[in-house]
Amino acid sequence: MNQKDNLDAESLRLAEDTRREKNWKRWGPYLAERQWGTVREDYSTDGSSWDYLPHDHARRRAYRWGEDGLLGICDREGRLCFALALWNGQDPILKERLFGLTNTEGNHGEDVKEYYFYLDSSPTHSYLKALYKYPQKEFPYTRLVEENRNRSKDLGEFELIDTGIFEENKYFDIFAEYAKASPNDILIKITVVNRGSETAKLHVLPTIWFKNSWSWGRTGESYWTKPCIEYKKDGELLLSHETLGKFRFIAEPILGQNTPNFLFTENETNSERLFNVENSTPYVKDAFHQYIVHGQKDAINPKMVGTKAAVQYCLEVPAGEEVTLRLRLFSEEEAPAHPFGQNFQQIFQQRICETEEFYKNRISSELSQHENLVTRQAYAGLLWSKQFYHYGIKDWLEGDPSQPPLQRNEEVRNADWTHLYNRDVISMPDKWEYPWYATWDVAFHLVAFAKIDPDFAKQQLILFLREWYMHPNGQLPAYEFDFSGTNPPVIPWACWRIYKITAEQGQKDRIFLTRVFQKLLLNFTWWVNRKDVAGKNIFAGGFLGMDNIGVFDRSKPLPTGGELQQADGTAWMAFYCVTMLAMALELAEEDPAYEDIASKFFEHFMAIAEATNTIGGTGLWDEEDGFYYDWLAVDSKYIPLKVRSLVGIVILLAVETLDFQVIQNLPGFTKRMHWFLENRQNVTEYISCMKKAKATNHLLLAIPTRERLQQVLHYLLDENEFLSPYGIRSLSRFHLEHPYVFPIDDREYRVEYLPGESNSSLFGGNSNWRGPIWFPLNYLLVEALDRYYQFYGDDLLVECPTGSGQMMNLGQVSQEISRRLASIFLPDTRGYCPWQGKNQYFSVDAYWRHLTLFHEYFCGDTGSGLGASHQTGWTALIVRLL
Repeated sequence: MNQKDNLDAESLRLAEDTRREKNWKRWGPYLAERQWGTVREDYSTDGSSWDYLPHDHARRRAYRWGEDGLLGICDREGRLCFALALWNGQDPILKERLFGLTNTEGNHGEDVKEYYFYLDSSPTHSYLKALYKYPQKEFPYTRLVEENRNRSKDLGEFELIDTGIFEENKYFDIFAEYAKASPNDILIKITVVNRGSETAKLHVLPTIWFKNSWSWGRTGESYWTKPCIEYKKDGELLLSHETLGKFRFIAEPILGQNTPNFLFTENETNSERLFNVENSTPYVKDAFHQYIVHGQKDAINPKMVGTKAAVQYCLEVPAGEEVTLRLRLFSEEEAPAHPFGQNFQQIFQQRICETEEFYKNRISSELSQHENLVTRQAYAGLLWSKQFYHYGIKDWLEGDPSQPPLQRNEEVRNADWTHLYNRDVISMPDKWEYPWYATWDVAFHLVAFAKIDPDFAKQQLILFLREWYMHPNGQLPAYEFDFSGTNPPVIPWACWRIYKITAEQGQKDRIFLTRVFQKLLLNFTWWVNRKDVAGKNIFAGGFLGMDNIGVFDRSKPLPTGGELQQADGTAWMAFYCVTMLAMALELAEEDPAYEDIASKFFEHFMAIAEATNTIGGTGLWDEEDGFYYDWLAVDSKYIPLKVRSLVGIVILLAVETLDFQVIQNLPGFTKRMHWFLENRQNVTEYISCMKKAKATNHLLLAIPTRERLQQVLHYLLDENEFLSPYGIRSLSRFHLEHPYVFPIDDREYRVEYLPGESNSSLFGGNSNWRGPIWFPLNYLLVEALDRYYQFYGDDLLVECPTGSGQMMNLGQVSQEISRRLASIFLPDTRGYCPWQGKNQYFSVDAYWRHLTLFHEYFCGDTGSGLGASHQTGWTALIVRLL
């Protein structure tokens, strides 16, 4: 039987796309939800991106590097975009994009103030579905800004739902659905449902436009031939682009009505309105806003031609009823014979069924109905959060030939990254709050991706290791606010995990493993050369992703002078070592040359382990408390900074179990390993080094001894310390009543337990590592405990929870933490899920209770969702825990 016969339709499309036979992923939800306020669009003198291009300017200014829109799609190079625009007759502006607060406006940092949900997506985006809840009353833009500005850090965020605007169900549910008949033939269905008790009017403007690539005076991505959208006949538009080709866009009339009204303008800045400079054309980006909201009839081009067009539907939707709009976008080469014939709905239904079949084959049948719902929406969010990301540092620093000369401060952001040129579809943390990649975020996204689209996961990892991403010195770019920032080195872990996950599916991709391994060697060398300042195998790195978790701002010089010996920085490098060791051993099975590099990583791990236990005389271990801490080295003294946090837990992650038989089959590695163990016994005294399990054929490589592991687990599993009902807290609850205080002269540096948002802006508005639960670190810990269990089995039992008298092996402990994390998303008998917090709509309202938001982090005491509300990147790891 041909292998293709065993694949469902969506898997066949994935295979065709991987082999480049058909470009099924050419179109997708790659449109950003916020391009305004980003570093890419910031040409200010002082780098204040939020102020340079705020939300109030977004409708009038042409973007340089990308586009944004509401529930939209675009091609994989961001050339042609489609999204919705809405007007309820009450709002002061046309709703073309999601609104939220900037970092300085919110009392807890930037924050989207809308309710929208990703409901479904297949990996090739052959079917997509999303929902936006649009109030029928005037959207409270001003009130949201003022209420949050006037709130202290001790209060929660003031949300849209708190304004009462959804009371009496006076809102529209707007569903956007897409189905592909072929790679370049996209069926679009917009369904408007009036949830209120009275008939309500709504203007719906499905909008299609070309990214402005002609105003900047550059070749390359800026084409000299300006694209064009022109009206042809019978509700049909012709769209012409130099590299995309010719497409047609057709809108179906509503039953009983004539052809809908078409509006045309140019995707160009309204310079006259914003800067008092004459416009190059009378038809500018905000024309539809002026036409619809202000009745300015001459704002649109009567010749029905431009680079931006919209179909105007004026709907009256009866109470409790719905209206469906149908549109179609297709290339001339793939034109359908009958765009809105009987097969339109058949194609939609077929794609829906195929998507159901695809996930049925990949999601456990043992999941409950609600668990399945959460899993599907997590995958949908993961897939909808892919975004076309374009940023060329050299061009950005220079400015564009056709624009005014730049005047910037001497210290320009990212000036050391002139090689960086990004123009790809990338998995984003949150397309509104974080519409830019972060390398340590993306590692977790891709592990979640591995089960549904392993090729995308692998290609993303290869991409980040390419020479137009990776710095010539070997550093990986962190994120656009500071590409030189230091994120935890979890990309190697993602490479190894995805290799193993796909190997379990029968695809041992050694070519992938070899490619990433070679590039990771460069990155590892960068870490060793740049972050081991003293050359003693103790590593720094600043925040390392966990912003305000420390006593001091770890990205700046210490107020005490001296150096900080970072427990997590050192642990991350030990984690890096054992991951590279595992990869090298895997490659050595077929190529003995890798035995040498495996020995290198084994011995480097041992050197880090030795330093962890001996630096300053006692190492990073505090014998009095039985915990790992950061230590301050100043004036020849070593002072433990006794903050019980994830900083000391990360050391547990640097663990690997190795198959004894595999090691025995590698004589070169085995010989050097035995020599080291026999001649450097002082190094192995305080670590678990290549000891063989009693009942299994495994060897253990880990920093803590069995005794020290038990001591750390005592804290970890104490419900008055780290163990929350909803997972592992980032900071021990012990510090609620016992804050850690470090006095310097007349100032106190203080760390106290904060289960939710931070009460300080010192480390930035969204620094929240002093108590909440974060999925990425919890997930790594769950995996690490499983590896310890592989070695210890039932020979090591610990009390869980501490003080309960209930003994568990470490596999059971891992499962218990997973259960607590999963409980955040699972309903009680009332239908209430902890992530919902105080929002009762999600548990009692029929139109909300099937919807799930995947937050950035969760309250350490209540499990309520906090931070970015659509961070279905690393929080999508829930799919691997249910």
